[in-house]
Amino acid sequence: MARKKYDDGGENHERWLISYADFITLLFAFFVVMYAVSVVNEGKYRVFSDALGEAFGGRSAASRTTSQVGPVLPIPDIVARRRAEALRRERERLTRLAQQLSSTLAPLVREGKVRVTQNSRGVSVEINASVLFASGDAALTIESSEALHAVAALLKDDPHAVQVEGHTDTTPISNALFPSNWELSAVRASSVVRLFEASGVALARLSAVGHGSNIPVASNDTAEGRARNRRVAVTILSALPDPITEIPTR
Repeated sequence: MARKKYDDGGENHERWLISYADFITLLFAFFVVMYAVSVVNEGKYRVFSDALGEAFGGRSAASRTTSQVGPVLPIPDIVARRRAEALRRERERLTRLAQQLSSTLAPLVREGKVRVTQNSRGVSVEINASVLFASGDAALTIESSEALHAVAALLKDDPHAVQVEGHTDTTPISNALFPSNWELSAVRASSVVRLFEASGVALARLSAVGHGSNIPVASNDTAEGRARNRRVAVTILSALPDPITEIPTR
């Protein structure tokens, strides 16, 4: 008895749908990756990239050599951009403060007794000691208090830390109050700090340092140089130190 032959339906002409579906899936995955790269950070990108590499190619991106896939494209450093923007805003704030201090102390600036500068540390107000103290003394004069109270008024609501540094010339001093220039410079700095605190500047923001004659700004061989070296420097410290060129402020 002859067997019946069954027609298997012939060739399947719709097999292309399988390839088309695979292509659409890969295309969708590609656009998902492109979107993800535009919104996630570098760490998440690497994890996602490795996962896709293992799924489609059997190896993570980290395991491929640059000769096979080429150099990895750099991803924008969001942290660096934010820090640069923060530095720009901080410099602008300190510049405005330096201008306000220069305006407040304008008469003394014109006489050369006060110098306001903006540098990598922040804003520095360098005051000649003759404006603040009698020779060999650390008690603030009545005249100096007015200028320092004006400075304190600007600093009271400012958030920056303030460091007050005392400096002397090389002329030795030895008396009952100050055995050396170290003590004299430190107590002078402390006198200014106490006035700032009494004027409303938060004590936690203040510090006093005595340098003696170790950081001269002029030669101690002349009377003019020694007079300039006898000074108190009030530095409003930058919250984000950045190496910038010292900018004299007038």
